[in-house]
Amino acid sequence: MINKEVQTQSRNYTVPLITITLLFFMWGFITCMNDILIPYLKQLFKLTFFESMLVQFCFFGAYFIGSLIYFLISISKGDPINKVGYKKGILFGIGLAALGCILFYPAATFSYYPLFLGALFILGLGFTVLQITANAYVSLLGSEDSASSRLNMTQAFNAFGTTIAPVLGGHLIFELFSEPDGTFSAVATRIPYLIFAAILLLVGLLISRVKLPSFQTETEETVQGWGALKFNHLKFGVFAMFCYVGGEVAVGSFIISFLEETMKFNEAISKNYLSLYWGGAMIGRFLGAISLNHSISQAKKAIFMLGAAALVFLVIFSIVNLNFEQISFFLVFILLNFAAFFVGKAAPARTLSIFAAINVILLISTMVNHGEIAMYSVLGIGIFNSIMFSNIYTLAISGLGKYTSQGSSLVVMAILGGAIVPIFQGLLADQFGVQHSFIIPVFCYLVILIFGAYCTKYLSHVKTNEAKSGH
Repeated sequence: MINKEVQTQSRNYTVPLITITLLFFMWGFITCMNDILIPYLKQLFKLTFFESMLVQFCFFGAYFIGSLIYFLISISKGDPINKVGYKKGILFGIGLAALGCILFYPAATFSYYPLFLGALFILGLGFTVLQITANAYVSLLGSEDSASSRLNMTQAFNAFGTTIAPVLGGHLIFELFSEPDGTFSAVATRIPYLIFAAILLLVGLLISRVKLPSFQTETEETVQGWGALKFNHLKFGVFAMFCYVGGEVAVGSFIISFLEETMKFNEAISKNYLSLYWGGAMIGRFLGAISLNHSISQAKKAIFMLGAAALVFLVIFSIVNLNFEQISFFLVFILLNFAAFFVGKAAPARTLSIFAAINVILLISTMVNHGEIAMYSVLGIGIFNSIMFSNIYTLAISGLGKYTSQGSSLVVMAILGGAIVPIFQGLLADQFGVQHSFIIPVFCYLVILIFGAYCTKYLSHVKTNEAKSGH
């Protein structure tokens, strides 16, 4: 039973949603900075691809450690977030993430790679808490049917942060705070990450002053044991999330190196194309928020989606330091994205399978082609990654009832894929080159394709049984 405070605030979800969306933007920005750090630290410390991928291993490995701790606490002592409230949980996550950013200062001062990895681990722990609390919180700010739509909207602003990060972050580290002679120095990361810490703390201050619905229950049943794992769709969803985050992070981590290898671009140019990869995710998430909203008619959806795509494309064009001819190829992917959404018919599972299938094709094209075709193929993957996190998340925890909190922590635990998959791709890149290493994410997206097909059948079966039983 939800407490009276929540019931009286049921109509006041707009301000809380806007506030949390601001947080999504900021943590998307800082997460994407890893794609800038990888080539930067690789050159600074003369690392192999495998060694440079330890950046993602430590950052996303923290998701696994943090989620595992949360899960073990939840099955023994009850849901921690229900005890302290979503607001305190979110503020704790922000504080931990800010501490991780501050730790970049001593790491840069001593120019010691393990210290950078330690700072990234603390930063990842902070974002783990935010993933567990903020994603679940957004899903509660309205009806369950529109949860995927809301998550896509907040994830779109998360992707806005990832779109800006390569350009602004790359400028800060590769240009503004680099050595005057252009050589690499660890101190270039000190001021940027102190700025990020300050902004995070300001966002935390804002959230602390905004009245947020608590969504705490008056009486809580402590869920003992591993009950959530009796749901097959949750177990499959955890594996699908592992593959999705692993595939997305691996592709993003190697884009700068891939463009250097195939197009002979330097970091200053490549960072703009990296923005297109993440910008595609932003476009797709805005379109997904509209497409998966069941309260909008098909005619209005088409109009809103067209307007949103045009607006976001113009925003990306104004951000990246590329001319229209250089990014015009992206219009083809936007049209293909439109078509995929309408074929998916606003069904999260079916749309997920379609998007995964397209990414498999794009990755194969990246591996077998050369020059601009290979470049366009790898950059187009971002727009079809767009709805995957929110759709996998909501499909995996659908119908878990009292096990929803357990299930949520397990799904977030699967973000470990972002630590493991890039490591394997790094090993392959050291042996066979970056282009051939993209075979690793191919297998990731095949798993997602199968999960979407499974959920399409599973959810149809569940609804049929509910209809027969009269529920």
